[in-house]
Amino acid sequence: MDVSEARELSQEVISEILGAVIAEREFMETLMVGVLSRGHVLLEDVPGTGKTLTAHSLATALGLEYSRIQFTPDLLPSDITGTHVFNERDRTFEFNEGPLFANVVLADEINRAPPKTQAALLEAMQEQQVTVGGDTYELPTPFFVIATQNPVEQEGTFELPEAQVDRFQIKSSLGYPDQEGSLTLLKRRAGRTKDVPSVERVLDRAAVMTLRQVPESVHTEDDVLRYISRIGRATRQHPQVDTGVSPRGIQKCFESARARAVLNGQDFVTPDDVKAVVVPVLAHRLVLKPEAVIDTVEKETVINEVVEEVPVPTVEFS
Repeated sequence: MDVSEARELSQEVISEILGAVIAEREFMETLMVGVLSRGHVLLEDVPGTGKTLTAHSLATALGLEYSRIQFTPDLLPSDITGTHVFNERDRTFEFNEGPLFANVVLADEINRAPPKTQAALLEAMQEQQVTVGGDTYELPTPFFVIATQNPVEQEGTFELPEAQVDRFQIKSSLGYPDQEGSLTLLKRRAGRTKDVPSVERVLDRAAVMTLRQVPESVHTEDDVLRYISRIGRATRQHPQVDTGVSPRGIQKCFESARARAVLNGQDFVTPDDVKAVVVPVLAHRLVLKPEAVIDTVEKETVINEVVEEVPVPTVEFS
């Protein structure tokens, strides 16, 4: 599969999802960047914005197995990974797979789970495997987590550790629909006894696996690599930042920029591709200084200031 075909298929998937989900195309393209770059996505939105529908629609359009886990304070690691069950007939223990054994997993309200359960999910996200009773089990491939959290209600929640936040390739938000989007939702509600928009399968598992290989063939000039590196270094030197972007974050920015190039139908990465992904890929990895938090400084604002300060390379492609 070449870049042109990958772009066409990706845009077809996005269009299919947008037939059912009321959202901006830019948001769906950011979500697709996560798919192409083999990363996980964290969605921070108030309830009722369509996060669950988005995750289920994505899985359907990609032709992948879908699972939803509702995270709660009493959720145990075995509730998501699975557990060994005694088979009385064979007098042996058998492993029963948990809901993590799917291609697309929606971790709904992830910050409501206790740290021990979050740690089990961390292993799954990083290693694509789970360990139960000393035995290791491989998760299906591809494995893609879409986690959600409510930014408003904090009672009864456990803040995600920095190590886990850093494992998310992208953090984004659907946001509220515009006037036209709200009108469409109301019309659907008024006519819900009639046919409602549904999502059809566009790809299958094999096609998704092939599609995710395409960004690996995208060329990146050294000047663009230096540009990404300088942005990362600049976040560590920003006066309002306590802990800047990690080396993993820089790599994820590079991977996401290549995926963005594929969505644009390019077989090379430009500085504009980097600019398009820096906020959703890097902002959530920053740890601000206490005084910046008190002053309600936005992490996205810090990243935008950094991008403005770092010189943009002039790259010519033949």
